[in-house]
Amino acid sequence: MKKLPNQIMNAKMLEHLAASKPARDRFGPDTSRNYLAFELKDAKPEISQWLKDLPCPIIGVGTGALRSACDVVLTEPKKISAMIKNINHAPLAAMILVQHLRASETLSLTDSLSAESFAYATVQNGPEFQRWLTEYKNRSLPHSKPDINQPLIDIHIDNNTLILKLNNPKTRNAMNTQMRDALCEALDFAVTNTEFSKVILTGNGATFSIGGALEEFGQTPDPATAHWIRSLRLPAWYLARLQGKLQLHVNGAAIGAGAEMAAFGSYVTASPKAWFQLPELKYGLIPGAGGTASIAHRIGRQKTAYMALSMEKVKAKTALEWGLIDAIID
Repeated sequence: MKKLPNQIMNAKMLEHLAASKPARDRFGPDTSRNYLAFELKDAKPEISQWLKDLPCPIIGVGTGALRSACDVVLTEPKKISAMIKNINHAPLAAMILVQHLRASETLSLTDSLSAESFAYATVQNGPEFQRWLTEYKNRSLPHSKPDINQPLIDIHIDNNTLILKLNNPKTRNAMNTQMRDALCEALDFAVTNTEFSKVILTGNGATFSIGGALEEFGQTPDPATAHWIRSLRLPAWYLARLQGKLQLHVNGAAIGAGAEMAAFGSYVTASPKAWFQLPELKYGLIPGAGGTASIAHRIGRQKTAYMALSMEKVKAKTALEWGLIDAIID
């Protein structure tokens, strides 16, 4: 029998912990237990509700009856070390992420977007994001300026098909304010013109989208205003309303908002070298471009939490196996 990493409890240790009836405030941020990890084998299902109520990520390893009570299920124990490092870096964001995914699991796609925005507004005003924001501003890194000599969205109509392409390869199709607004305008056209039987979204260049432009993070004056802006100017709002006719092709990397938008497609294809990543936790954030709705509706909350807490790159082959995409094409 292989020895478990020290961070993972066996079934007897977990049973003993649950039997001691520890207070919930002994788990989560500002405690010695930012997470709870245990071996699923032989773990008793009677403690399922106790686990679901804990304010921290619940990580199960292997297979067993308590699988559904976990936020993440790992098949390889060795993967836990990197995940725990990420959780310890931003325990508040990690807690809010899993609590939000638990609560929104039964919500519709559109209702999940509203719930995500509330959760995202919370972490935006939290100390973990504010710490990252201060460090970022002190570094004075170059900004991803759009190319003003070309349209940010390449629009083409072919009979009843509307083809939209993110068109700023210079910034690797970063979702800055200009790109976001241009995409919202194009998607609004797609939603309101019912003659289109198919809407295709992809990206020009080697990258689908690297996600949000970091230099614009934290620019809104307060969380409530940020939620209001997302309610009006979030591409995900339009993408969710194109269900049944929306096709996505991911050409290269889809990071953060890029991965989140891609998952809204009713049919999603990717190039063989495409990959997906949710890196928001390193900023003290959670996915906020619709990903906890779109990705979770495609692959479930546990794999979504795995992507967000591990921040691993998910290659096209794995994405296909999980159902994050529907086909790999050249």
